[in-house]
Amino acid sequence: MNILFIGDIVGSPGREAIKKLLSGLIKEHSLDFVVANAENVAGGSGITLKTAEDLFASGVDVLTSGDHIWKRSEIFELLNTEERILRPLNFPSTSPGKGSSVFKTKTGKNVGVINVNGRVFMDPLECPFRTSLQAAEELSKETNIIIVDMHAEATSEKVALGWYLDGKVSAVLGTHTHIQTADEKILPKGTAYITDAGMTGPYDSVIGRKVEDVLQRFLTLLPTRFEVAENNIQLHGVLLNIDNKTGRAISIERVQKKINE
Repeated sequence: MNILFIGDIVGSPGREAIKKLLSGLIKEHSLDFVVANAENVAGGSGITLKTAEDLFASGVDVLTSGDHIWKRSEIFELLNTEERILRPLNFPSTSPGKGSSVFKTKTGKNVGVINVNGRVFMDPLECPFRTSLQAAEELSKETNIIIVDMHAEATSEKVALGWYLDGKVSAVLGTHTHIQTADEKILPKGTAYITDAGMTGPYDSVIGRKVEDVLQRFLTLLPTRFEVAENNIQLHGVLLNIDNKTGRAISIERVQKKINE
């Protein structure tokens, strides 16, 4: 099975990248399933019904998220009505929505997706290790193909989760820091891993925001509104080839695609 995982989509430039590039990638790589992190898709922070619908219409099958999922008030209702949007699994069980589920590809095959937040330098949520393992064990009753979005700040925490889940899931893919890393690999027991899948949005920026805004914040330490940048729009992510019978990863390949490339 061929799966594309798309790194954090930022604002309207990120949505433009999905609209213009995804259909070509689906055809070029015979993709069976597309997962994208969309916690910053609405104006650079949060998800709305309209922005989610735009991504689904462009070919994304499932949207994962992270700590910014709660930035738009409409998400509370949306998470209870749109099963294709996941919030991090390790928020309290009373939170709206779900953090893991099984979805069907266009050919009717099952794919499990888990979304979990890290805790190092982030909010003190439930343990991402125990909760993701429990979710993987539950999903494995329906499918042996399971993709984990580990949305975390610390590289060590992401790497540790990869080793912890090796052989129990098909892939552990990092998001949140918006910088694609060059450590993609297949772990010994067959789990594909990368510390960060990168960002889908404007690359003439500081992780998606206008350079001058971020510099103002660093230089003055005063509150500054960060506007989404606009130039050099790219789609970053990873391509996965998963063995249908075993659920083990056969390959993982980084993707970096520019608009008008």
